[in-house]
Amino acid sequence: MFTATGDDWAERAATLRLRTQMFVDGAWIEGSAEPLSPISPRDGRKLPVISAASAADVDRAVRSARRAFESGTWSRLAPRERGQLLIAFAQKIHDNAEELALTISLEMGKPLREALQTELRAVVNCFRWYGEAADKILDELPVTAPNSLALVTREPAGVVAAVVPWNFPLTMTAWKLAPALAVGNSVILKPAEHTTFSALRLAELAHEAGIPAGVLNVTPGAGDIAGRALGEHRDVDIVTFTGSPEVGRRFLGYSAASNGKRVWPELGGKTASLVLPDADLERAVRATADGCFYNQGQMCTASSRLLVPRAQRDRALEIAADVARETLPADPFSITTSMGAIVSEKQLASIAGFVQRAEATGAELAAGSTERFTAVDGGSYFAPVVVGVTPDHEVAQREIFGPVLSVIAYDDVEDALAIANGTEYGLAAALWSTDLNAVHSVSRRLRAGVVWVNCFEEGDMTIPFGGVKGSGFGRDKSLHAIDKFTDMKTTWIELA
Repeated sequence: MFTATGDDWAERAATLRLRTQMFVDGAWIEGSAEPLSPISPRDGRKLPVISAASAADVDRAVRSARRAFESGTWSRLAPRERGQLLIAFAQKIHDNAEELALTISLEMGKPLREALQTELRAVVNCFRWYGEAADKILDELPVTAPNSLALVTREPAGVVAAVVPWNFPLTMTAWKLAPALAVGNSVILKPAEHTTFSALRLAELAHEAGIPAGVLNVTPGAGDIAGRALGEHRDVDIVTFTGSPEVGRRFLGYSAASNGKRVWPELGGKTASLVLPDADLERAVRATADGCFYNQGQMCTASSRLLVPRAQRDRALEIAADVARETLPADPFSITTSMGAIVSEKQLASIAGFVQRAEATGAELAAGSTERFTAVDGGSYFAPVVVGVTPDHEVAQREIFGPVLSVIAYDDVEDALAIANGTEYGLAAALWSTDLNAVHSVSRRLRAGVVWVNCFEEGDMTIPFGGVKGSGFGRDKSLHAIDKFTDMKTTWIELA
């Protein structure tokens, strides 16, 4: 799909038309809160100022969504027609994929190649998948006595607030929007402050595809203003959220203090990649390191903990360090770049702080450093780091959201399981072994919502994604995601 050079992409970025207003009721309007002042992590340039939503602006968006829902223009549309419009929306995204990918790369530093070939492909597939599923979600007809009839039907819940992160801005958005829209809800999207431009363009494409006004609204703004207003609003029926545990728990509190709305949180992770003694060490370590450094390490599923038998620990450090030295940041606009920029200077400082504290407390630094990396002048870059640590070390316990891989030795399988399950998180895990018995027994004991065996980050739209423990209990993808956005109604009819 790529035909331009890196310089061509830079020229195109300079002429991008970036929407900067809220999108409410099918129209562009100004927000009344303190505007957002985004900076491109690629080169530090200031991007256009974005209009931000106040609590009053959020209320306007919620009222628009409620009107649209009650009008039935979307909620009572035949499922097949809703599905066709979602498929048309997917085609619009496909047709504008290069523009959207460039916008993502500009605003959060993701390599253009990854934004286009991975993220945008996933977004298109997601909307198509739910569009095709819209008229295939079946209700139930329980068996009753001959003089009675029971119907169990799914109905759209109403107004959904989707609060999404910046690391996969449109993928996470699609995972929320597609199932919610497929069953007839109206949605208010609150994008992350760093990735608002792509969200606004997405809403514009939805409108062009024929999704009625008010069905999809976008309210940019600060999390503690626009996000909180959605969480506390008494006419929002559901909040679906992906982000940090701290903010996710705030949404649960907002719910308790308002109308008891359902909150579906996905709250990050600290993925353990467990290599059993019989596994191919080189393959497992390389795949784990790639999984940790992908997207600059800014992934909730990043395989940031590599667990290896104690006898293989030094060799594992060497292999992981080789991968780190092969995976250095470069200009996100270059089509050969596999690692781009860290999303912001604040995030870069946070990552560097973790590495500095690790080095100061005895961690073995096998690759990388505490210093920033220069790929493009003015940009926010950080080279991958590999450290040898003990299981209780800060870098092995906390979600860093950066390219920092902890290599940890274990003594036996019981020890390995204790280490793998020994964090507050439970989103994902990986297991490497050729022993079928070990695969079955160990994978069942890993406390994670997703377990990959002899692979990493594999799957498709048919499987649910989400975690346990401190990683929350929301589920995205698959038909199971639809459960979050529907109410189940029982209708009992007595027959003559």
